[in-house]
Amino acid sequence: MKEERIGVISHYYSHLGVAAIVLEGKLVVGDTIHIKGHTSDFIQKVESIQLEHKDINLAEKGADIGLKVKEHAREHDVVYRMVEE
Repeated sequence: MKEERIGVISHYYSHLGVAAIVLEGKLVVGDTIHIKGHTSDFIQKVESIQLEHKDINLAEKGADIGLKVKEHAREHDVVYRMVEE
């Protein structure tokens, strides 16, 4: 499994468990992502993506999305998409 950098976390809403991510690549519901930073390092499946408070299935490069995360994420953490080799 290889990783492709697809974005950076711009904000983390701890009371919601949601990370705001600025995308550098596309992201689809069902993708597996790896969030890695100074103290963050976890892998999870993308269950839902929100754009302007609406659920979407596909987010394109340049979008500023909200993503429910299972662990605490921090600003500047990098988001990678796991891709089959």
